[in-house]
Amino acid sequence: MIRLKRRNTAWLTALGMVIAFALLAGAATPPVQALLLGIFAIAMVASTVELGPERESLIDAIRRAPIRQRVSPQAKEATERAKARGGYVNNNLMLLDVGLIAIQSSYEGMAMRRTRNVSKDDDGVRPFVTLYVDPSEAERTARIRFEICNQFGEEMYIHEMRSFLREGEMSIMADHHLPLAGNSDIQGAGDWDLRTYVDGNLVSIQNFSLAPSLNERNRRLSGDYSSSQYDVIDEEPEEVPLRLQELLQNDASQRSSQPASPRPTSSRSRRRR
Repeated sequence: MIRLKRRNTAWLTALGMVIAFALLAGAATPPVQALLLGIFAIAMVASTVELGPERESLIDAIRRAPIRQRVSPQAKEATERAKARGGYVNNNLMLLDVGLIAIQSSYEGMAMRRTRNVSKDDDGVRPFVTLYVDPSEAERTARIRFEICNQFGEEMYIHEMRSFLREGEMSIMADHHLPLAGNSDIQGAGDWDLRTYVDGNLVSIQNFSLAPSLNERNRRLSGDYSSSQYDVIDEEPEEVPLRLQELLQNDASQRSSQPASPRPTSSRSRRRR
């Protein structure tokens, strides 16, 4: 949108009259006349034309450029998939990262890793999301919702929580996990989806792979199962952001201070808060 600056009309008119008088007097040479006309044109553009939302959008894009460089490849992929499904993108709540934390306990203790390839050997998985909160969206409570759907599109995990937003980068992890080991409701293998909502708006869709447990694979190889073969994808290490690493360490310390509890059985996780 173009708006006229009416407050500059008076002095712009005076400048035009002076330049017109110099041109009509005939004393100025052609190069000088061209220079005077150029000066008047520049003054008129600078004084009468103002860029409205276009200028604000340009400044906003320049200000957000360093933040966009911190967006992870996983977040970019998940955001594009959400847009294709009608998701809403709020530039004041920018998605920086999203994924799953797999939890596995052993005699040596509990191990947590970020992954997109999980199996039923893991105790469970917990989703997380990292947002950049603009000052205009800070100091309020947001509703965060995580959904995990199986290869058939069925919702196997629903967790909704409220989180108080603070300005800057903020990592949010679900309070509960989806049980995997010993969960009879989870059968087979395939590509699953993790969907994330902020204030009811779909912001990301990320796919991940689920494989059977090692015991199930051994039984299938020994002939106890006649189902189709399953492809097992080797785990590739992924870099864990610093904020997320601190969140995981705090969670691990809290879990270690609590008494051991029996492993969850085959109930489907549908938790709402």
